[in-house]
Amino acid sequence: KRVFSPEQAQVLEEVVELVDETVKTRDFNELKAIVADLAKAQKELAEAQKRTEQRVEELAEAQKRTEQRLEELAEAQRKTEEEVRKLAIGLNNTRQELGGLARTMGYAFENEAFRNLPKVLKERYQIEVTERFIREEIKGREINILARGRKNGRDVVIVGESKLRLEERKELDEVFDDLDHKAEVASMEYGGIEAVKLLITHYATKGALRRAKERSIIVIQSFEW
Repeated sequence: KRVFSPEQAQVLEEVVELVDETVKTRDFNELKAIVADLAKAQKELAEAQKRTEQRVEELAEAQKRTEQRLEELAEAQRKTEEEVRKLAIGLNNTRQELGGLARTMGYAFENEAFRNLPKVLKERYQIEVTERFIREEIKGREINILARGRKNGRDVVIVGESKLRLEERKELDEVFDDLDHKAEVASMEYGGIEAVKLLITHYATKGALRRAKERSIIVIQSFEW
């Protein structure tokens, strides 16, 4: 009765009474041993089931902690994504501000060049500026330095751009190609006259000066005026 349920105990009790009447003592002892083994096995099974239930509870608790941790990680990720979004907005604003500052510096540099280029071009390159320098858009292309002039008695159009620093890098060919295209557009706009290509800069490396000369581009550095 300590091991089996009441119903099982009742059945076994009836079996024992029946066996007591029909079997020999030796057989009965063997039967009791079998019953004892069954009781032991059932007790072990109950213990195992108890341990299993305890382990299941531990696993459930571990899963609960895992789910809680996942929720915390998800919340942390959401906050991180929000911070990244704010940083991206801030970076974009900074880029816009830097872009605006760069344009302002570029325009200020060009305005200074407008006042000094006529003298430098005449003294060093025998190019006389006959109309003041302007910024102009021709066929959708913005030309930041544009003026008409005369060179060796011929009408020319001066087409230029400004770069704060001119270095011998891969991007240099892109700068030269862009200037070539603007010079071609300006030449066509002014009736096919010769275009004088000009780059003004605060500083140009020797390699950049050499490559500009190969492309028939005049480079004037700010310290030259």
